[in-house]
Amino acid sequence: MAMQIDTERISARAGEIARRETARLVDRTPESAKLHERALASLPKGVSSNFQAGDPYPLYLERGSGSKVWDVDGTEYVDCHGGFGVNVVGHAHPKIVEAIRAVADQGIHFAVTTPKTVELAEAICERFQCEQVRFVNSGTEATMDAIRVARAATGRDRIVKMEGSYHGHHDAVLFSVLPEADVLGLRQNVAGETADAAGSAYTTMPTSKGVPQSMWHDTIIVPFNDADAVELLFAERGHEIAALILEPAMMNIGIVVPKPGYLQRLRELCDRHGVVLIFDEVKCGGTIAYGGATERFGVRPHLAAWAKAIGGGATIGAFGGEARVMDAVTRGAAQQGTFNGNPLSVAAGLTALTQVLTREAYDYLGELGTQLAHGCQSAIDEHGVPAHTVDLGAKGCVSYRKEPLTNYRDFLDTNPALFYASYPWMVNRGIFMTPGDEEQWTISVQHGEADIRAYVDAFGEFCAELTR
Repeated sequence: MAMQIDTERISARAGEIARRETARLVDRTPESAKLHERALASLPKGVSSNFQAGDPYPLYLERGSGSKVWDVDGTEYVDCHGGFGVNVVGHAHPKIVEAIRAVADQGIHFAVTTPKTVELAEAICERFQCEQVRFVNSGTEATMDAIRVARAATGRDRIVKMEGSYHGHHDAVLFSVLPEADVLGLRQNVAGETADAAGSAYTTMPTSKGVPQSMWHDTIIVPFNDADAVELLFAERGHEIAALILEPAMMNIGIVVPKPGYLQRLRELCDRHGVVLIFDEVKCGGTIAYGGATERFGVRPHLAAWAKAIGGGATIGAFGGEARVMDAVTRGAAQQGTFNGNPLSVAAGLTALTQVLTREAYDYLGELGTQLAHGCQSAIDEHGVPAHTVDLGAKGCVSYRKEPLTNYRDFLDTNPALFYASYPWMVNRGIFMTPGDEEQWTISVQHGEADIRAYVDAFGEFCAELTR
């Protein structure tokens, strides 16, 4: 009973803070409010993507430089949002700006492969230890094409994904995923039609409207960090399954790191059953290590998908892996795009990967990330907040559950009220953050110790206010 009383008290306190800080946010952002009203006429929710929406409205940004951004009201923030993990190079990095300017007056678009496109492909292959890649324009396209290639290579239809994971907004992966599950009232849904005798794998309704019912059978859900569940499923259904797709470090519910040996077992199981293992490294590939998940965790997938940070702030994605699997695109698996390998994006990405996001840069990002995570954890421990931090290179987060998460069901034990109090608190104190409790911070090579101190100080004040 004491634990329940404490939980109720801290949740009530969080509600008070959220109401007060949201009112303050509204008072100081009249230009964002005006732009939101204007945008509603031409953009659903007044934004270009559902992820950009906010309550009562999003902050609209006008510019960024280095580690800072400025909203349309002229307020300066330390940017820990990072464009959902894109801006590991920071804003307006001089080398990136120079690279884009050098290309812009030589032709912005050809729909033909250029020498720099080949150079970027070579850089990605070297960095992420793969044999061949193809370019696309987003993380969604990257995972979509990787799944299609896996199906073409295996001649199978079904795929397996992790419970609660996000892999873009194409139909095949819009099952058991935030944040649309919240809109549809499906956040707590962890069940469906059993897909194996053990009952740990299942199919379920999509977490998006507009997905044809005919597709519901082909996407199978299993819990993250449970290799036994995958083994049991493959023993029964492996001959039907084309691909197993997962984020090697799950990043749609805060951050969940893989248990020791988990990724290795998945690779072994996929090899045994002829299933293509796909790492979705859209978020982690350019953030957690120079060589992404393969370097950090020591496991190489058959295919991987990248986007976000590999473009240096420009719009780009890629997928690739073993040449024997990628060969499917030469044998009838559709993979095309007018803007694939666009000169502007390629120039920014090549500069980012070869001149800015060097091995030394990841050492620096690791040092800053550890300072940030340790500073937040110290505040959590000092004030007894039921939360924990995760430190993973340029990425990290605070999750409002005392024990670390191992899967989506653990995430359902977090206390969202604490996050939704922290968000306006931090923003009102000059820290620009991602708006959802499933997201993470991103730091850049242009961040410094003063930026980290600003975040830690504001968060420490929040913890004190929450528990006083």
